[in-house]
Amino acid sequence: MNVTHGPHGYLNRILRVNLTEQTIKVEELDKGFIRKYLGGRSLALYYLLKETKPNIDPFSEANLLIFATGALTGNAGPAIPRYTVVTKSPLTGGLGASEAGGFWGPELKFAGYDALIIEGVAKRPVYIWIKDDSVEIKDAENVWGLGSCEAQEKIKDEVGDKRARVAIIGPGGEKLVRFANIGNELGHYNGRNGLGAVMGSKNLKAIAVRGSKKLKAFDEPKLKEIAKEFAKTFKENNLGYTLFEYGTTATVEALTGFGALPTNNWETGVFEGAENLFADVYNEKLLTGRKGCYACPVRCKRVVTVKDEKYKVNSKYGGPEYETIGAMGPNMGIDDLNIIAKANELANHYGLDTISLGMTISFATKCFEEGLISVEDTGGLELKFGDGDALLAAIELIAKREGFGDIMAEGSHIMAKRLGKGTEKYTITVKGQEAPMHDPRTKVGVGLAYATTDIGTDHMVAPHDGFLTDAESWSFKNAEKLGVTDPSGLFDLTETKVKNFAILNRYYRMFDTIGCCCFGFAPRGPMEVDTFLEMINAITGWETDFDELLKAGERSLVLSRIYNYREGFTAADDNLPQIFYKDMTDGPYKGKLAIDKDKFRELIRSFYENLNWDKDTGYPKKEALESLGLGEFA
Repeated sequence: MNVTHGPHGYLNRILRVNLTEQTIKVEELDKGFIRKYLGGRSLALYYLLKETKPNIDPFSEANLLIFATGALTGNAGPAIPRYTVVTKSPLTGGLGASEAGGFWGPELKFAGYDALIIEGVAKRPVYIWIKDDSVEIKDAENVWGLGSCEAQEKIKDEVGDKRARVAIIGPGGEKLVRFANIGNELGHYNGRNGLGAVMGSKNLKAIAVRGSKKLKAFDEPKLKEIAKEFAKTFKENNLGYTLFEYGTTATVEALTGFGALPTNNWETGVFEGAENLFADVYNEKLLTGRKGCYACPVRCKRVVTVKDEKYKVNSKYGGPEYETIGAMGPNMGIDDLNIIAKANELANHYGLDTISLGMTISFATKCFEEGLISVEDTGGLELKFGDGDALLAAIELIAKREGFGDIMAEGSHIMAKRLGKGTEKYTITVKGQEAPMHDPRTKVGVGLAYATTDIGTDHMVAPHDGFLTDAESWSFKNAEKLGVTDPSGLFDLTETKVKNFAILNRYYRMFDTIGCCCFGFAPRGPMEVDTFLEMINAITGWETDFDELLKAGERSLVLSRIYNYREGFTAADDNLPQIFYKDMTDGPYKGKLAIDKDKFRELIRSFYENLNWDKDTGYPKKEALESLGLGEFA
């Protein structure tokens, strides 16, 4: 057993780069900081709350951009490659946060840092080159304006290391598109909240990293044993097999069965061409390979080739996953995988979040078809559901902020405010962020996630309801070990639903802080929670348990709630788009499933009480802060 002194699996070091002053420094974290906060979103929130003032402009010099790995990130175990980027969001005006997998986070750890804090604004385009203890701010004039792939290759050539890992923005981030993202290795994205636009506002094109240090696990033999067994057996679990075989693309068929596939800006949940988008069709028509993240055998990322010359794509950008298929496909009335693959490639080339991108274009299309905007407004672009060429043209306009694309680049929430004329009723947002492709009327726990999540609508804050309906299922039996006691139905508006969501919301927030991918671990992934806990202790030597880890997840929830309230959000913002308070318009549940608004409000109040927040205001009580060791934020 490795019994060396000091931290195991992480470094206790933060790198600061001030772009205004062109200074670089390294800071040591206090002993015990990582065990308390775990890293990731909590680490970043701590600094965002401490070092930024309320109500700053997200694009101002005063905003911070923080890249933070988790305590497990980069260790040689499955599904622990993730890091978080945190800032003030230009899309919502509140907390901006998004996780990504891939290889960049582990590489930052190998270079010797748990986190990177970017301050200030560069006078001209730059990128940062980190090679272990050597850190440089380099001129980026020759890559500014280039798409993600071309810019990444040029940067790797310049630094002289093809194995450098690069987090990068595309031209969309440079143009401050409010839903621009940050990508690494052209296939992994900090997608939501417009983080790439904040990076662009700082004149920062990319951060290239190469490290040579080795992370030290507390019990290396145990970690290797767990990793080896997982790689050998994960496909024996249906969750693991499906992720390897289909990624998330099987979701299209699953939601089609419920009549819950978002179609034509959520006008209906029934899409006549859905079968053309099913996972087996995708694999046969597009799939040419699979990619994964650092040290993970699941390899759930898609690699595609399009044979149609009109829609030919650069396979280096990977292939569309479910959210992209839903947003660019049924949501736009399109059933052609070639067009969807091309839309995915364009989004990745320009650095745009595919959920907000698809939802913003579908909103504009709905307004066009309702006669609320015309070709005079759009500069001649005829927006129609089912028109793939119009979709691709709109993406180009948004990324370049040309013509009507300039207002679409603001996102549907801001766009509707500027357009007026009743267009607001066609937006589907919470806290200003567009909804992912899951209908909470068919899984109410997702509705609780949409309403209460700090960053706006987010489908990745707890396992979806279907994992908790059967007390005899593998997923439920693992959830029991986290404190879940009773199953609940998909459509239930009950206290059991709230209790289960509150427990698993803490659990997923712990994932976001410690560096885990939910696809690796039960209830959503194929590794049992007991083995997962063994892996955490093998890496850190903490001898922790889930009571401590869930408390750390709750700490992150509280910090984000404090930040958002500081920025002007209240309990009134914990709500759902009006469409979900109405019955389904078609399909097997036609005329049913409207979420009862009053009952749902009571569920939210119950969720507050579960976390010891004020049931009326949703603000954490003083005793809640003190119980979590957060009294300094009271």
